Amino acid sequence: MPIKILFACGGTAGHINPALAVAGLVRERWPGASILFAGNPSGMEATLVPKAGYDFAPIEVLGFQRKLNLRNIRNNLAAAGYLLTATGKAKKIIREFAPDICMGTGGYVSGPVVRTAAKMKIPTLTHESNAFPGVTTRLLCKYVDKVLLGVPQAERYLQAEGKIATTGNPVREEILAAKREESRRKLGIGTDKICLLSFGGSLGAQRLNEAIADVVAWHEDRRDIYHIHGTGQYGVELFTQLLWERGVNPESSANLDWREYIDDMPACLAAADLVICRAGALSISELQAAGRASVLIPSPNVAGNHQYHNARPLAEKNAAILIEEKDLTGEGLVNIIADLAADPGELRNIGRNAAKMAITDAGRRILNEIEQLLT
Repeated sequence: MPIKILFACGGTAGHINPALAVAGLVRERWPGASILFAGNPSGMEATLVPKAGYDFAPIEVLGFQRKLNLRNIRNNLAAAGYLLTATGKAKKIIREFAPDICMGTGGYVSGPVVRTAAKMKIPTLTHESNAFPGVTTRLLCKYVDKVLLGVPQAERYLQAEGKIATTGNPVREEILAAKREESRRKLGIGTDKICLLSFGGSLGAQRLNEAIADVVAWHEDRRDIYHIHGTGQYGVELFTQLLWERGVNPESSANLDWREYIDDMPACLAAADLVICRAGALSISELQAAGRASVLIPSPNVAGNHQYHNARPLAEKNAAILIEEKDLTGEGLVNIIADLAADPGELRNIGRNAAKMAITDAGRRILNEIEQLLT
């Protein structure tokens, strides 16, 4: 009889995409498996999950905000109201779907769904992708049967003795399969150029866009550098303005490919020699899997400053260069890139060090943990 698995995730792509990756692997291993996702009807998951072809059960959950102002007080009142009804709604979803196993991958919605499943004696597990675990993971530790970690450094913050397994973060197969030469041909990049890839996430990051504009102005007259940059949704107009201010025509720059969103990341990552980006857990896992040198600029606007914790282990092993946003300047970033461009051997060495930290079979490890709970 085909298995039935319930996923609970939401809030950010970093919580949703691992669950989608595992769901795809579940279907490969157990053809005919029934898969259901529970998430917020107003969250990214409500769009991404159905788009990926999976059934979606809405359940409204909000997180509590620590900083008190009028807006956050209203949010916390609404969060308290949703919390009172979340367990009942989670129980209804679980009873109707009757899953054989329930897996959470983060986000506030994971809490009531996975906890309720555990109390209903359904095998449960939670996956934490970051080096500094989110509050949901820390709360679920005492309820779930297994805690899966994307990076081993997260274990020091958890009280889950005997339950922990380091599986890594699932990386898209396209990332692993993409080849440098083929990707460069596809993107029209010469083999003799140093390729920079930079992005700040789907929404964009103002400080990063500002620094990258300085980088573009620096290499505008160089023919040995090709640069791919993703501005993010809110960075398009800003980046255009910044380039004009620096004397760069954004429409005719010969060695610059800039867009709102990089939708061919496997090819761009394979073509790149150096990546400048935030330090989200999945981005780092992809950098390691591809063996790419990087300059990591953690977002300071995330819970627990977890992107800094994600980046620090790489910096300590010379597998990336870490710049905190408070220290980020265009001039400083240009100096780092110029030094690396002048020393290709060090650029390759940083990439090799990143590759040594990669866990490329995370999907298989996670499936094995699921299978063990099913037996």
